[in-house]
Amino acid sequence: MKRLELRECKRIVVKVGTSSITYPTGKINLGKMEALARELSDLHNAGREIILTSSGAVGAGVGKLNVPPPSNLQEKQALAAIGQGLLMHMYEKFFSEYSKSVAQALLTRDCFSDPERHQNFRNTLFTLIKLGVITIINENDTVAVDELKFGDNDTLSAMVAAGAEADLLIILSDIDGLYDSDPRQNASARLIPEVSEITDTMMENAKAKGSALSSGGMYTKLTAARLVTQSCIPMVIASSAEPNVIRRVAEGESIGTLFLPVTK
Repeated sequence: MKRLELRECKRIVVKVGTSSITYPTGKINLGKMEALARELSDLHNAGREIILTSSGAVGAGVGKLNVPPPSNLQEKQALAAIGQGLLMHMYEKFFSEYSKSVAQALLTRDCFSDPERHQNFRNTLFTLIKLGVITIINENDTVAVDELKFGDNDTLSAMVAAGAEADLLIILSDIDGLYDSDPRQNASARLIPEVSEITDTMMENAKAKGSALSSGGMYTKLTAARLVTQSCIPMVIASSAEPNVIRRVAEGESIGTLFLPVTK
């Protein structure tokens, strides 16, 4: 697969992490959210079908109450309940400025493991796409228990992409892509522009935690890449700090790391 082939991808799932839309304080980064809504709206105007998987509910709750990050599941669920409404309010506000309608879907793992629930989710999602609505998806942290949790929104976004029969998954983070070593510890670390196979060695080397307010890291992104590429869907990891990063990826620019779909 060539990078320029991404131009032909019509249905795109975009995942943004907590660090991409909040400040380290946990408060919403209004500039980043507005820029995200503008970029996705413009792609939607160009005929792309957009699904957004967004973290940030817990971080928004932390910022709203001005409290430390949660130390246990109960605190996380309570803060998610507070923050999710704030998160959606801001998305609704910014997308409406570009005449876009949005919908919210809060999911747990059984929405994919239970055949009937999975089909109901797909039916709703496809109807929203047909109606020209941008669906914003997050894990239902408030009610999720261990057996129902995805654990991170990287995995959730991959499962959404597969269930939505997407053409492309873009995961935005605070890192430029996959490196051959940890760039925070090795100044000579080299960005890997393209990955055709996700090896066990890659997975082992990537076992590191994300930020204090997130549940992900490179390990979860590689897990997502394995899942989605096995569904014949390409995936790109790129930095949310790059200007117009989503459009540049969708137009085939060599930015971030492209994970090639498994050919069957």
